[in-house]
Amino acid sequence: MMSLLYSLLTAAVLLIPPSSWKTDTVTALTNARIITITQGTIENGTILIQDGTIIQIGTGVDIPEDARVIDLEGLSIYPGMIDSGTQMGLVEVGSLPETRDASELGDLSPQMKALTAVNPNGVAIPVTRVSGVTTVLTVPSGGMLPGQAALINLHGYTPQQMFAGFEGVVLRFPATGRRGRFDSRSEEDIKKAADEAMKKLNDTWNSAELHQRIDSTYQARPEDGRRPEYVPSMEALRDVIRGDQTLIIHVNTSKDILAAIEWVQTRGIERVLFSGLAEGWRVADKIAEAGIPCLVGPVLSVPTRQSDRFDKAYKNAGLMHAAGVKIAIRSDDTANARNLPYHAGFAAAYGLPLEEALRAVTINPAEFFGVDDRLGSLEVGKEATFFVADGDPFETATTIHHVFIAGYEMPMESRHTQLYEEFLQRTPGLHMHNQD
Repeated sequence: MMSLLYSLLTAAVLLIPPSSWKTDTVTALTNARIITITQGTIENGTILIQDGTIIQIGTGVDIPEDARVIDLEGLSIYPGMIDSGTQMGLVEVGSLPETRDASELGDLSPQMKALTAVNPNGVAIPVTRVSGVTTVLTVPSGGMLPGQAALINLHGYTPQQMFAGFEGVVLRFPATGRRGRFDSRSEEDIKKAADEAMKKLNDTWNSAELHQRIDSTYQARPEDGRRPEYVPSMEALRDVIRGDQTLIIHVNTSKDILAAIEWVQTRGIERVLFSGLAEGWRVADKIAEAGIPCLVGPVLSVPTRQSDRFDKAYKNAGLMHAAGVKIAIRSDDTANARNLPYHAGFAAAYGLPLEEALRAVTINPAEFFGVDDRLGSLEVGKEATFFVADGDPFETATTIHHVFIAGYEMPMESRHTQLYEEFLQRTPGLHMHNQD
């Protein structure tokens, strides 16, 4: 029991730095190579931050006498990376039901907010952020409409403090294929299940559209109408139908992607993101024509069909970009969301231009989620959310030296660094000797 308590307290300490680490006074990071993403690269530049915000950036910056100065000679500053699909804070140990809070009972629960279930003390949080991943989209699972995904910064005492300003309703689009290699259903049963799922989706959306029309009529002329009955699921879909909230559609096979495009256009949904897109490369021209941004990944995966080349998952993002699709990259992981840079790195190695790979984990997702005024690039007025590295962040040999989130300098410690230090100096046979 005591060891469990110690572990929980340690996790909390790693997550929340003391208030003295916040940059209330001006902090100057000097002599750095600054990769702004949106405004080119600045050699031997300086970033000034105060109260969590970048107040100056460039060369020849006047540094106040009382500023804290961090000399970064030989190092580079990048915007914090954004993972566009995880279950960070919702799942701690996948094999333990007690530590999983990513899904609700039932197939239709779009009103359920992932943010309310986020555990700020999750061990994976410091493990992820010391790799330069500072912000993630945490996504609920289970059911056709499992709830609302939330964008969170990997720092804060509470879920509300971690909230980064975006929530989107998740739709797992009805799949027409087999669920996996162990799916032994007949073709007839598969088609029947897919047709039933599509009917359920359309019936639900018809009801939501009707609810929205009744509510709009009431809002326009409350004296002539009656307030619609409160139905949580319908209320949650109302903002999507009105174009005030984003619908995130999880879809993978080429056939289902085409069906999802047609469904979105038929329903007139204005704000939509596709997520997954394992076979996006097969129909990339159609996605580009529809103008739907895509959260692509995982990149470190295997082909969807045995007849495909081994590297199709690696090439997927590059092929979609070449066709004109605007993409962000997601790890679709939690314990290993720290590997987001390597998903982007593999995409770059297999055809996605390096500059676009960087954009796919920085400014692109920030734009998709409507937070590009604060995150995704290094510019005056934006949050001081970035990391300092001694090389290309997509290379495994690169070390991250500093991480800042909204002006807080993060401790470069995690469960991984603790284990490394614990076993680094161990002496073989010492435990046996002590027993004697």
